Amino acid sequence: MYKKFCFILASYLGLGYAPKASGTVGSLFTLPLAAVAAYYYGTTGILALSAAAFVIGWIASIEVLKYTAHDPSLIVIDEVAGQSLSFVLLAEAMRGNWHCLTVLGVGFVLFRVFDILKPWPVGWADKKLCNAFGVMFDDILAGSYAAAVLWLINWWCNLFIIG
Repeated sequence: MYKKFCFILASYLGLGYAPKASGTVGSLFTLPLAAVAAYYYGTTGILALSAAAFVIGWIASIEVLKYTAHDPSLIVIDEVAGQSLSFVLLAEAMRGNWHCLTVLGVGFVLFRVFDILKPWPVGWADKKLCNAFGVMFDDILAGSYAAAVLWLINWWCNLFIIG
């Protein structure tokens, strides 16, 4: 029962079994959670969502990795942790604002780019930390990169386009 429960959690309620691009599917289905967390709780909500996904994913991945290869495509709870973290620097701007679809869209694309291309240290974490922590941590790093670039884009748009 515990094994089955861990597979359900690690696959983000089965989304990790998508036939193609399971990481992208997991990231896409994180956007509504991130939007609600930011809308109602701002930075605190985003950090809580990311931290909860990280801890749950780490624990579930320990069990899943006993039966699979390192970082199998079915584990997409790491995308929830990383994708949600992408919005941490703009969470207060998203608070109380349902018109943040552009931020969600750009943040989604940025996170996927960093998660797929794996610039240093994302790639290092993916290759060298061959355990449940590593499965989760490389997405936290990708989310951190996405958050920084998303903040810079927002700053640039406010400075030159809007302002």
